[in-house]
Amino acid sequence: MSTIEAARAWLAQDPDASTRAELSALIDGATAGDPAATAELDDRFRTRLAFGTAGLRGALGAGPNRMNRVLVSQAAAGLAAFLLEREATPSIVIGYDGRTGSAAFARDTAEIMAGAGVTTTLLPRLLPTPVLAFAVRHLDASAGVMVTASHNPASDNGYKVYLGGADAGSQIVPPADGAIAAHITRVAAGSIVDLPRSSTYRIAEESVIAAYVSATAALVAPPTTPVSFVYTAMHGVGWETAQQVFARAGFAEPTLVEAQIAPDPAFPTVAFPNPEEPGAMDLAFETAARVGAELVIANDPDADRLAVGIPTEDGWVRLSGNEVGWLLGWRSALRASALGGDRVLACSIVSSPALAAVAAHFGLRHVETLTGFKWISRVPGLAYGYEEALGYLVDPQVVRDKDGISAAVDLLALASELKSGDITLARHAEAFAALFGGYASSQISLRVDDLAEIPRIMARLRAQPPGAIGGRPVIRVDDFAGGFGEFAPSDILRLWTDDGSRIIVRPSGTEPKLKVYIDASSTTGSARERLADAGAKVAALDAGMRALIA
Repeated sequence: MSTIEAARAWLAQDPDASTRAELSALIDGATAGDPAATAELDDRFRTRLAFGTAGLRGALGAGPNRMNRVLVSQAAAGLAAFLLEREATPSIVIGYDGRTGSAAFARDTAEIMAGAGVTTTLLPRLLPTPVLAFAVRHLDASAGVMVTASHNPASDNGYKVYLGGADAGSQIVPPADGAIAAHITRVAAGSIVDLPRSSTYRIAEESVIAAYVSATAALVAPPTTPVSFVYTAMHGVGWETAQQVFARAGFAEPTLVEAQIAPDPAFPTVAFPNPEEPGAMDLAFETAARVGAELVIANDPDADRLAVGIPTEDGWVRLSGNEVGWLLGWRSALRASALGGDRVLACSIVSSPALAAVAAHFGLRHVETLTGFKWISRVPGLAYGYEEALGYLVDPQVVRDKDGISAAVDLLALASELKSGDITLARHAEAFAALFGGYASSQISLRVDDLAEIPRIMARLRAQPPGAIGGRPVIRVDDFAGGFGEFAPSDILRLWTDDGSRIIVRPSGTEPKLKVYIDASSTTGSARERLADAGAKVAALDAGMRALIA
């Protein structure tokens, strides 16, 4: 079948007027010999968005290589077939955020699931991802779907899948992803027009959201000392739920970044709606400086991530994901050690080794996983998990995924307790260095226009690994391509220098980026000297890696 024939077949089953018009114009252009239209059609139809352990994620538009109602309907029918294959009477709960297309994708999924005979519940309105993850367990559902592209650009949307039962509400991992993908491929051979649909799905009661709010607020004791903070939802869906949790936990109302508080799929005030991106938190910092706040709390658009800003002598700065991760890890270790038993602190391999030092200090086990909370959430005995990309799991008994709202509550409780002793988060970080060692990290994100550039760089590093980086000899290279230790095969390189510093290189799983993670530590001198020494090591390695992959 030619590309134009495939496009016409797609057009015939597309229920969305906007993508039909878009595709019709491209077909007309390609038929008339327009090279730009021909190239665009080829990009949209030469492949399809792969369904994997991150579900689906990609740019909105017509065609199998874009996110749209046809692709989502195929995914829903494939997932329904998978669930019906696993059990006689499966159930599913579906959530969605405020991105373009999210509500329609969620309704399509609900109708197709119900039409296939899956007991289906749709959350009542746009809500954060952690509420959906909670609902899978709370409703004892066989599965969950969250329609969101998290912190991706405004042009994207996505489709996350969770499994209940023995999977306890975690995101899918192999072999489930492959089995679902196989069912989707079979569905895609036909037309979605032939898929049975039903409107008999249920709308979840408000009690589901209330239960999440209650369970999340119960993580912390009522604050002893008020903390003034600024909150931004980054144009996402976090505020309504976060506001209820903050109030239920006893925290005073924050000052809001008004321009970013309401859901807006255009994300007009940020280049990328990701708190990690340069400039994304500028409005929050300006607001905090104006009102004299002590803290900035930011959620990403689907509120599964948390960013934290603090004032310094040089102005407001965002704590890194690792800095927040090890501070919350320290706090979680205190809780876990008090409870006793075999409890685990876990993080992804690209996150700071500092968590291992915390676990050792408290006699807890430490586990490293591949990147992604789908792995972290499955660690047996988990008391706390995090990854450096602003993801924190502080209450595994409530949600089996990263949760930016529960992490915010835990961080606010920590800030309140510290303030009672006239201690800032910055001073608390120094206390961490004094007790566990000074740790520093940095990350390089090389965004590419040509996706083929990423495998070329990885191949070059494998063929000619550097003998030194930033003036430090490289003494070992771990290649995960064929599997490494307990880890499944992955496109990851890990390099070790002679002073114990570590560099990890891998492609991003959700964005067109090559990512480099650099970590170093020091146990020499005072807390500040340890931090300075670790920071200097990281700075040298960072410069060396930038030159290497440029």
